This record gives sequence, C-alpha cells and structure tokens, in this order.
Amino acid sequence: MAMSVTQTTIRLTVNGGTHDVAAAPDTALLYVLRNDLELNGPKYGCGLGECGACTVIIDGVAARSCVIPISGCVQRDILTLEGLGSRHHPDPVQAAFIQEQAAQCGYCLNGMIMTAKALLMQKPRPSETEVRQALQYNLCRCGAHIEILRAVMRAAGFAPEEDE
Repeated sequence: MAMSVTQTTIRLTVNGGTHDVAAAPDTALLYVLRNDLELNGPKYGCGLGECGACTVIIDGVAARSCVIPISGCVQRDILTLEGLGSRHHPDPVQAAFIQEQAAQCGYCLNGMIMTAKALLMQKPRPSETEVRQALQYNLCRCGAHIEILRAVMRAAGFAPEEDE
C-alpha cells in the first residue's frame, strides 16, 4: 500500500522575500530552496549535515539545510548565497573569496562562504584560530584550505601580508 504524504502550505522568508511553499512539513529545507525556489547556492553534499555544502544562515546562524525540516523554518529569516550579493556587487565575503582565488572545483564554496558570513556577522574581527574553528566541519576535497582561510581573514579586514 502506498503511503500518502500530506502537503501543507508553509510560508518561508528567504533572502528578504516571503514565499508560500506547498510541501510536507518534514521536507528538508535544502529541497525546497533548490527545487521550489530555484536557489542553487546551497548544494546537496552528504545529506547528513556533515559536509557543509548545503549551509544557509538562519536567524544569523550557519545551519545545514539538508537536515532542517521546513516546519522548523517558519517565522525565521533564511539567507542563502543568492541573498548575499550579486555578480556586479558581491558581498565582502564573496569579494574576498574572489580576490584570494579560494576555489578549485567550487563545490564547497557555498558552505565556506555562508559559514564565514555567519561568523563575521557574530564576530567581525575573528582570530585565525576562530576562523579555523568555524570552518572545521566544512569539507573541501580540493585542498583550497589556505586560500579559504586567507579569504575569510581578508573579509574580516586583515589584509594579506603581500598587500601591506
């Protein structure tokens, strides 16, 4: 016998806009962002909240959207990579990642940028140790860790040595 999934209309606030989404309350936020709202910044990585590719910012805190049901996102502010800046006017974190060329394949970038943004929202001038701690659970298989670290420090206002 097939199980029926009860859908309901859930109102989400994403990137400053209000969106009514018809989905089951236990649907992962990631699926709604990508499939219903066509926001492709958050990536599907592991599906277990362990790699960070799906990271968004909810009420100022970095969160793994692959394990958060949309029912838990009602009346909360969700920020995705698309809500940070544009191609012509990138957010300072995005600009720093570009300046430091902090990408190889780029799959981890959404998680790295969103985690860094959340950290800088809470602590605008973190130490290198604090940046490393904040990013420690975001996985990058390419090995762009040093460039990513430099990008976050640049976004925090610490100019790289060669710029001084």
